[in-house]
Amino acid sequence: MTALVRRSVWGLVAWLCGLLFFLPFGWMVLTSLHSEQDAATNPPSVSAGFTLDGYREFFGASTGTSPWPPLINSATASVVSTLLVLALALPAAYALSIKPVRKWTDVLFFFLSTKMLPAVAGLLPLYLIAQNTGMLDNIWLLVILYTSMNLPIAVWMMRSFLAEVPKEILEAASIDGAGLPTTLVRIVAPVAAPGIAATALISFIFSWNELLFARVLTGVVAGTAPVFLTGFVTSQGLFLAKVCAAAVCISLPVLVAGFAAQDKLVQGLSLGAVK
Repeated sequence: MTALVRRSVWGLVAWLCGLLFFLPFGWMVLTSLHSEQDAATNPPSVSAGFTLDGYREFFGASTGTSPWPPLINSATASVVSTLLVLALALPAAYALSIKPVRKWTDVLFFFLSTKMLPAVAGLLPLYLIAQNTGMLDNIWLLVILYTSMNLPIAVWMMRSFLAEVPKEILEAASIDGAGLPTTLVRIVAPVAAPGIAATALISFIFSWNELLFARVLTGVVAGTAPVFLTGFVTSQGLFLAKVCAAAVCISLPVLVAGFAAQDKLVQGLSLGAVK
């Protein structure tokens, strides 16, 4: 088998895998453009007529319920928590990789151990704490929770990225008299920018998609987009076209962020893979 044929075969396999992963989202978009009657047929009708009724319902055409407050709440919780995660994870990763502290492996294991507790196991204590402190239905409670949830993963990811920063650059900065804040902001951050971008995108996605804590700890004021999405499943039944239309709209910010940062994401996730 020649090299050209081999590359063509692997290219075809890559395209098939890509289409396989895209198929559920593509089918969801197609279903969102159908009427409820056509979307409920079994098997689903591919050739049915298209309509935007599902999207009109999402934006409250008949109910008057606006999706913008939940979307703004999700954006606030996701963006602010991601910024806090980066601000806390960068110095921690610096201390665990470039300037390693004593027993740094134990520190990393401690960070990882916080992810071993099932989220539902801490739900009742968190609810009681939020209730006693008056933080129920408060978007800043979600910011704190999302920051604490994503910080361990961010530290682990950024430590592997910062371990690839050339030590010579840091030594040169130290000789020039650069302090720790200057080194982190002007030396480490630009060099590890792909890794930081990958960490930020993953933290943002995890925060945007989180449902369990948002469903239990919020209500009318601080409800997020995933909580708003569950409102389309009612006692009257599952309105498939409306749910798919809402899911497409709520997924768009994550898809746009991933598409905009795809080059940084690939660079960051592959950083250190080739020695």
